[in-house]
Amino acid sequence: MSLPLILLLSLPLVHIIVLPRLFSRAGLPAWHGYVPGLNYWTLLGMLKRPKHWLIPLLFPGPNLLMGAILHVEIGIVFGKRSTAQQWFFGALPWVALPMLAFQGADKFEGPRDWTNVKKGLMREWGEAILWATVVASLIRGYVFEAFTIPTASMEDSMLVGDYLVVSKMSYGPKLPETPLSLPFVHNAIPGTALRNSYLEWVDLPYSRLPGFGDVERYDAVVFNFPNGDSIVVDAYLAGHDYHALVRQRAIGFAGGDPVAYEADRGTFNALARKDWSRTHGIKARPVDKKEHYVKRCVGLPGEDLAIVDRQLVIDGEVVESPPGLQYNYLVRLKREADMRVIRERLGLTDIDIQGKGPGGTYFMALREDEAELLVERDMVADVQPFDVSTRRGTLDMYPNTNTFDFATWELDNYGPIHLPAAGETVPLTPRNVALYRRVITAYEGHTLEERGEEVFIDGAPATSYTFEQGYYWLMGDNRHSSADSRYWGFVPADHVVGRASFTWFSKMNTAQHGESGIRWDRMFKSVK
Repeated sequence: MSLPLILLLSLPLVHIIVLPRLFSRAGLPAWHGYVPGLNYWTLLGMLKRPKHWLIPLLFPGPNLLMGAILHVEIGIVFGKRSTAQQWFFGALPWVALPMLAFQGADKFEGPRDWTNVKKGLMREWGEAILWATVVASLIRGYVFEAFTIPTASMEDSMLVGDYLVVSKMSYGPKLPETPLSLPFVHNAIPGTALRNSYLEWVDLPYSRLPGFGDVERYDAVVFNFPNGDSIVVDAYLAGHDYHALVRQRAIGFAGGDPVAYEADRGTFNALARKDWSRTHGIKARPVDKKEHYVKRCVGLPGEDLAIVDRQLVIDGEVVESPPGLQYNYLVRLKREADMRVIRERLGLTDIDIQGKGPGGTYFMALREDEAELLVERDMVADVQPFDVSTRRGTLDMYPNTNTFDFATWELDNYGPIHLPAAGETVPLTPRNVALYRRVITAYEGHTLEERGEEVFIDGAPATSYTFEQGYYWLMGDNRHSSADSRYWGFVPADHVVGRASFTWFSKMNTAQHGESGIRWDRMFKSVK
C-alpha cells in the first residue's frame, strides 16, 4: 500500500482524534467527534455550512476537494485566516489539524462575518469556480458525461460529429481507480505531449455503485478500451490499439511474413516495442484512464457467439440484427454525374464514400436497404459486397494467431467463441489458452506460462481456470469499418463506463464530410 493511500485512509482517524477537542472549544458535545457520520454533521453545524455538503464527501474524487475545503474552513473558524495558513490546512491536514487541536489554544471565533463586507472579485470568482468544480465533478463522475463520436465505426446510428450524453447510472457508476486527477480532463493535459492528467499515487480497487440495470444486447455501450493499457506516445496513435501497432511492426521485422512472426513472437515483438519506444515512446495507463470507445453490445457473459455470413449467431440461433447496420460495397457508376444524385438521395457524405477505384468503381459504406435501392432504381451499373476474406491469415482477427481454426476467421465469418461469465470455469485446452490468455493475464492479473503441454497459472500447474468477472462482445454498426471485439477481443465488466443515451448536438465538418453545418434533426435524438 502506497504512502499517499495510507495518508488518505488515515484522514477519518485523524478527524476522530482531533474533532472532539475542537468541538469542546466550540461549546459543542465532544463525544459527537467520536461517532463517524455524526462528527461531520456536527462539524458542518460548527462551520455554519449547509448539511448537503455531506453529499460530495461520499464520493471518491469530489470528496478530496470537499475535504480540502472543510479543512480550510476549520482553520478559519479558529482564526487561521491568512493565505498561507489556509494553504497549510488545505494541503497538509495531517499536520495542521493535530497542531490546532493539541499544540495551540486558539479560541473558536466562528465563521467569517461577511455582512456589509464586499468580497474581492478574485475571491468571489474563486469560490464560484471551486463550487462549480465540486458539483460538476460529482455529476460528470457519477451521473452523466458528454462524449464525442470521432470515427465512423458506429454509422449509421451514431455519426462522426455527434456529441453524446452517456448515462453512468444505467449500469451503475464506476468509482474512480485513480482519484488524484485534474477535473474535467480524462487522461492527458491539453496542449502537452500527452502528459498525464492524473497521479497514480493512490490506486483504488475496482468497485461500482448500484445502477438501473445491466448491459443488454444491442445497448450502445461506452467503455474503456481494453487494449489501451499501453499507448504509443503520439496524439494520433494514442487512441489506437497498441498491441496491434506492435504486432504490425513486428511482422514487418519478420519480413512481412505472419508465419515467420508466429514462429518467434517474443523476439519480433521485443524489436517492435523497442522501435516504437525509440521513435515515439510508450507509456502505460490504468483502467479508468484508458481511451473511451463506444460500440454496440452483441454478446453477453455466458453466451456462445459466432458470425456466419454476416449473421450474428448466439448459442446456435440466428438473432435479428439491429437497424442501420452498414457494410462496405463496391459500386460501379454508369456515369460520374450520377454521384451527385446518389449523394443527395441517400444523404451520403465523404465518410460514406471512402474512395474511388478504376473503372468508375467507388468504395462505399451503405446499409443493405440502400444497396438494394441503388439496384432497384437502376441508379448504378453494379453493386457488389466488398470481399473481406483477405483478412484471413493476417493475424488481424482476435486472438491474433493462425493456430487451430483461427486462421479462417474474418469480419463476416467469425467464431464460435465463448464469452466467459463471472465464476465460470473452463478447461485450459490449447484453444482456450489462445482465447483467454489476455483475459487471464491483462484483465485478471495472473501469470500464465506454457511448459510443453502443461499450463501454469501464477507458477502453479493448472488444468482449468475460473473467471473473476464477466466479459462482453462489442461491435460497431459500420461492420466493415469498425475496430471492435473481432480485432481485440473481450470487454471486461470493469471496463464498462455507461450507456449512450442521446445526442445533444451534432455538426459536420468539411475535412471529414466534405461539407459543414449543424445537423438540427439530430439534436436531442435518443440513441437506439
